Parts: sequence; C-alpha cells; structure tokens
Amino acid sequence: MAVIPVALAGRSYDVIVAPGLLDQAGERSAALLRKKTVPVVADENAWAAHGDRLTSSLSRAGHEIALFTIASGEGSKSWDSLRALTDWLLSEGVERGDHVIALGGGVVGDLTGFACSIVKRGCGFIQVPTTLLSQVDSSVGGKTAINTGAGKNLIGAFHQPGLVLADLSTLDTLPDREMRAGYAEVIKYGILGDFEFFEWLENSGPAVLARDSGALEQAVATSVAAKARIVAEDERETTGTRALLNLGHTFGHALEAETGFSDRLLHGEGVALGMVLAARYSARRGHVTEADAQRVSEAIAAAGLPSEISALGLDCDGKRLADHMLHDKKMDAGTLPFILLNRIGDAFMARDVEMSDIAAFLDEELQAH
Repeated sequence: MAVIPVALAGRSYDVIVAPGLLDQAGERSAALLRKKTVPVVADENAWAAHGDRLTSSLSRAGHEIALFTIASGEGSKSWDSLRALTDWLLSEGVERGDHVIALGGGVVGDLTGFACSIVKRGCGFIQVPTTLLSQVDSSVGGKTAINTGAGKNLIGAFHQPGLVLADLSTLDTLPDREMRAGYAEVIKYGILGDFEFFEWLENSGPAVLARDSGALEQAVATSVAAKARIVAEDERETTGTRALLNLGHTFGHALEAETGFSDRLLHGEGVALGMVLAARYSARRGHVTEADAQRVSEAIAAAGLPSEISALGLDCDGKRLADHMLHDKKMDAGTLPFILLNRIGDAFMARDVEMSDIAAFLDEELQAH
C-alpha cells in the first residue's frame, strides 16, 4: 500500500493506492461521511462491476447509498448531465459539509467534481477512480470540467477532492485498450520529468500492462507522487510548473477534436500520439536529439499505443489540426504555449511557437512514417 499526500494550504488530502480499497471505503471515508445516506455518482459500467463492493463496504460502516448513474463516455461531460446531476444533488439535500462519492473513470470524476464545486458554492467529494488513467491523472489535482461545442474541458473549476481511493483491483476488469490508454499518462511522468522512471517502464511496462500487482502499484504510486509534487507547487497552473503535465495534450486534443471526441481515439491514445509529436517537434526545433525522439516513439509503440498520425486515416491537413488548438484553454494573449523536451525527463514550456510552423510540421507527419 502507498499513501501519497497532496499537500495544499489548508486542504491537504491523501491518495491511497492499493488493491482492495473498495472493500474498505466505508472505514477509510468515515471522517468525511457525516450522514447515513451517502450520494454516489457512478458510470453504468463501473457500477455494474464494482457497485456491490462499495455498497457492502458503506453498509458495514452504517451508511446507505443514494445512487445517480451516468452513461459511460465523454458524452456525459455535458451541460445536460451537469444540470441533471446538480438538480439531483440538491434534491438529495446535499450540504456544503457533505461529501459525494465519484465511482468510475475520469468522466465521472470530472463531472462530479465540477458539480460539487458549484452546488451550495462548493461541497466535498471523494474520488474512487476505477481506470488506470483516472488513478494516475484525473482523480488527483482538482481539475474538474465538462466539454462544450467549443472544445474539451473548457467549462470547469479547480476543486480538490477530500480523499482518493485508487483500488488497483478495479483494473482487473478494465479492457486492455483502456489499460493501454491509461498507461500513456503513466509514461508521461517519465518523459516529462523522471528519466529513471522512463527507463524502468521501458523494462517493466509489459508487467504493468499485464496487471502484475507489484509493478502496477509501483507505476501508479510513482505517477501519483509525481503529480502530487507538481500540484503542490502550482495548484492553479499559474507558475508554469503544472503546465508541464500537459505534455502531449495540445497535439492530442487536436486529434481528439478531429476524430469527434469518440472511441475512434481514446484520450490516452491521443496523449500518447501527442507526446510522440511533441518529441518530434522538439527535435525539429533542435531541442532534443533525434535519437531521444525516436526512443519516445518506440516506447509508446511498444505499449501498443498509436505512434504515427498517418495510421488514424484523417481526412484533413495540418492547418485544420492547428486550428483546433486555437480553442485550447491554455491560450494566453493570443499565443499558445507548447510543452516540449530538452531530453527525456526534462520538459519545458515554449511560448514562441508559430502556429504556421505547427501546421507545416503536422502536414509532414500526415504524409510520413
């Protein structure tokens, strides 16, 4: 078991990483659950797979559940879902001192966290992430949001959870494709700031993806600890440190937008390919060696993740992909910062990137490899 504190002024919380935590949820959440009835928001798949365990655990601690389920997938991160959820929370009499449990992947965590940030001007919530991607990324750090027609995660708030229970045994039922998509966020921590972790993943990645308990716990705990350090230093992304976590995301979100934010390209797959593109673009600008860029590409491909943009079969040019990026929430004074690499394990923010050069680079990528 690993317990990683996220140290924030006045509202620190723990991320607990271990198998079997769902069966201990009532006990470990006892200090936060004030009422007999606990509101639980879950996606349909997570509830079908894990709802009985959570219900039993809370029952043993003297609680019963009021359940709100949402459909799995990015489509649930919408205005309609937010409206329905906030109305339900109010109908359940949720108060500012209460905590709502979010059971599922990043979509549930994002939607529930945002709803909790605005109900009664802010109530508490507990993250119980059931996908690898949500365990190492979206459940930690307090970024909550919904999607709109203008783009992904453009309406949201910073709202930290009171506790995160990352139960590794929930990953046993995760489809292999979802496991690989989550692994993209794991290897991201090595690429952006921990070369030794990257090297370890080059060797141990297959064991992580095979759900070997020791390798999986080390990978998740190391990832969470890396994010916790960055969030503690730059909670609201004002100094530039937290922005490093966006490695691969600017390229990836453009690819997600072009594929309609659909199952055609999962978020983690977009991030994986985005990191390859960021490494190659870094090499194009002379920041990183071609050998390092190739090493990133090979590590991504070895995990069964997309490493070539041409494989997506997109019917667009580089300018169209670059135009998607103009809706990025990181736009500042008309410019878009890009997270690039000096070397593997050393990412930095570049504020002098010309979008015309990005379009030209993407044209080359669409026609190459």
